[in-house]
Amino acid sequence: MKPNTLEAIEAGVAVVIGSSGLSASDFEEIDAAARARGLGVVASGNFSITAAMCQATALLTARHLAHWEIIDYASATKPDVPSGTSRELAERLEEVRRPEPGYPIQELEGPQEARGATVGGTQIHSMRLPGFVVSTEIVFGLANERLVIRHDAGGTPEPYVEGTLLAVRKVREVVGVVRGLDTLLVGAE
Repeated sequence: MKPNTLEAIEAGVAVVIGSSGLSASDFEEIDAAARARGLGVVASGNFSITAAMCQATALLTARHLAHWEIIDYASATKPDVPSGTSRELAERLEEVRRPEPGYPIQELEGPQEARGATVGGTQIHSMRLPGFVVSTEIVFGLANERLVIRHDAGGTPEPYVEGTLLAVRKVREVVGVVRGLDTLLVGAE
């Protein structure tokens, strides 16, 4: 995906990215190339409007609550971990702040991978089971309480159409990389 994106930018074409597998450093490189050409790139791990609202809510919540982890659910046949939605959320949460650590992972007894993968300072636990399409859950915790924000996707492309069209319409109005459909929605209000 990154080589195709960089090639499109070099050709003077604005780009909408909706695939997983790109890291924060990939987006830095794409952003530099797009800015150099005065072009926009809209990248979202999920183009569902409700997934975007889930992400916007989580980013707001992270300003006030310092402890969280992400649970990433997908079908048994999904090859990438974590999903683009969960990776994007973790990387964007890092821009707000890193969660405060609980017990240090490197000091745990037993297999450390049982605590998930660390992406942008956030622990992500990826489950791959039949019966799921894609779901992302972020759990915030405080003493004696917790807040769970969850997005569940259905099995059709319908939830992604409106967000994709929004990204296609807006990409020519931006310069550089804009990450997250929520950024376009909040900016539109």
